[in-house]
Amino acid sequence: MDDSKESLTDANEAEATTSTLIAGLPDDISLCCLARIPRKHHSVLKCVSKRWRDLVCSEEWYQYRRKHKLDETWIYALCRGELEDRICCYVLDPNSSRRSWKLIPGLPPRMLKRKGMGFEALGNKLFLFGGCGWSEDATDEAYSYDASTNTWVEAASLSTARCYFASEVLGEKLYAIGGIGSNSSDPHSWDTFDPCTNTWISHRDPNIVPEIEDSVVMDGKIYIRCGKSPVTHRVYGVVYDPSNGTWQHADTELVSGWSGPAVVVDGVLYVLDESSGTRLMMWHKERQEWLPVGRFSPLLTRPPCRVVAVGKTIFVVGRGLSTVVIDVGDLGNIGKRVMIGSSIPKLMSASNVISCKCLAI
Repeated sequence: MDDSKESLTDANEAEATTSTLIAGLPDDISLCCLARIPRKHHSVLKCVSKRWRDLVCSEEWYQYRRKHKLDETWIYALCRGELEDRICCYVLDPNSSRRSWKLIPGLPPRMLKRKGMGFEALGNKLFLFGGCGWSEDATDEAYSYDASTNTWVEAASLSTARCYFASEVLGEKLYAIGGIGSNSSDPHSWDTFDPCTNTWISHRDPNIVPEIEDSVVMDGKIYIRCGKSPVTHRVYGVVYDPSNGTWQHADTELVSGWSGPAVVVDGVLYVLDESSGTRLMMWHKERQEWLPVGRFSPLLTRPPCRVVAVGKTIFVVGRGLSTVVIDVGDLGNIGKRVMIGSSIPKLMSASNVISCKCLAI
């Protein structure tokens, strides 16, 4: 073999080597190995090469980890500073040995002063949408945050401008329900976003009212706690069944005890009651009644709080992102006892938590 042919062969071999994820391994085997690296190290993987960065940020990576149950759930908290009155977003790795909240920079400037926004996690993205300001009507603007690339981009606009509305994710779709809109908005409407088509579709139902206080997904349905009825002056709720696409009035007993932020763990509804101290309640479906789980020490919780769950663990997040962690899968006998769990120290910044969501990659 002459020198020119030998050089060409060496160049081809070098190109083949550099085009693979890991030298000497097929890409599918390389993906199998790399995908098992914990999420906290993904930022380091993206620094190795452009090929690795593209892989970690790809839909293939997200779907592979999800399919093989390698994905890890982190918690995202949308907050509002008490001093600057601007929104900010923090992230927590609940599996870290040194758990602490970290600030996510780069929120869309147009959203920083808005109130009454929707905040949801769908797939590997967070969505921040709707809202209004003191001198600004309700908006239909939406933004998405790609947790893989750590970037915010403008997303498809809502069908209806909304503020102080309910938002949930059900059946791989995003819901924006009721709330306050502009003069042309229908208060009895809701919008659904399909990420496959990247479009919002508007719907209407007379059972939806503007006065929405909380919402949760349970048993494949969306439950909404509304304000007081103008007729009975009692708090009431509605429930959405996707099988027939209609809203109906929710069980009265369930709604009557739903007095605070709610979360569902293994099909069981838990509510944080902050009316007298801070205690956790659970809805017993068979007995159709609310049962006390236990009280939190006033030294640990800093109301107003929000709740979010990862597996069977509930995170109670209060002012300044003070966090109490309770494993409801290991509660034993429920009652009026003080619950003991681990805690995460609050940050120095004085922030009120608006909403907490989980996102797995």
